[in-house]
Amino acid sequence: MRQTSILRRATRLRPVVRSAALALVPVLLIALLLPTSLALGSRTLPLSDVWRGLLAHDSSVPSVIVWSMRMPRTLLAVAVGSSLAGAGALMQGLTRNPLAEPGILGVNAGAALGVVLAISALGLTGVGQYAPFALLGAGCAAAAVYTISHRTIETGSARLVLAGVALSAALSSVTGTITMYNSRAFDSYRFWVVGSLEGRDASVLTRIAPLLLVGLILAVGSARGLNALALGEEQATALGANLMATRASAFLAITLLCGGATAAVGPLSFVGLLVPHAVRLLAGADQRTLIGCSIACGPVLLLAADVAGRVLVRPAELEAGVVTAFVGAPVLLLLAVRRER
Repeated sequence: MRQTSILRRATRLRPVVRSAALALVPVLLIALLLPTSLALGSRTLPLSDVWRGLLAHDSSVPSVIVWSMRMPRTLLAVAVGSSLAGAGALMQGLTRNPLAEPGILGVNAGAALGVVLAISALGLTGVGQYAPFALLGAGCAAAAVYTISHRTIETGSARLVLAGVALSAALSSVTGTITMYNSRAFDSYRFWVVGSLEGRDASVLTRIAPLLLVGLILAVGSARGLNALALGEEQATALGANLMATRASAFLAITLLCGGATAAVGPLSFVGLLVPHAVRLLAGADQRTLIGCSIACGPVLLLAADVAGRVLVRPAELEAGVVTAFVGAPVLLLLAVRRER
């Protein structure tokens, strides 16, 4: 009898222990990647100089490099990685499609159009200058998608996805037309659209941080409703789940997370696809664990991509968006083929 009770307790604790272990691994990896990100660059700093520069916070060369150039970039990678991975987990749970990724809702296309309009119409060229317009474009695109699909949102997520794909195609055609006939807009836009953490100062992070924080809170709060939605809409309704509130909360979280991240660093492909897939293989399909662990694991991928981009083509740099695309495209093809089989 006592052995049976012990076995029952062990069975109940197993998911908790597994979740704690999965949360501990990315924390350790981030702890290793943070000093590496602060040390590597066009001028490599020994870890002793990195530590000395962190503590001194003065006008010495190591301190200026660490605090003014690499610390904002590293913190931005952590924030953007968490946001895109969390948005990807939400998108897959919302559409019940493991191959879905945040850009499918038209957020990236809206942000891109906002950037191009800011450059061509207002003459803005700095990242800090046109980032608010990117966020505004992302928000308007997401609102348009939700407005188009809200009449039938209670019958499923297919209309939401179709509306996002259609709007993305329309906005992308407008963006392409503007950049084709405006060389100045094209020159500035092509550096943003590749997706890069280089040249972003602390002001970019402070502008998007409140939006990302609200989005992460909404993402965690949507997990229970998405668990019910995974059982099917009829079953979720029978369990008392509010499908409209769940979808609206998840949609708003995706907009804030993906819109804020895209406005800051440009569209980064595959982060929202790869991280939730890897977490799902290890942690299962419980949305509470999936979303939480995806938020924790997202910075690992983006920091690793950023560090790899600084090392692979030294003394030049390879943008983080290029690195994630090189890794993500083959994985996406493999997942698509495996799913088809």
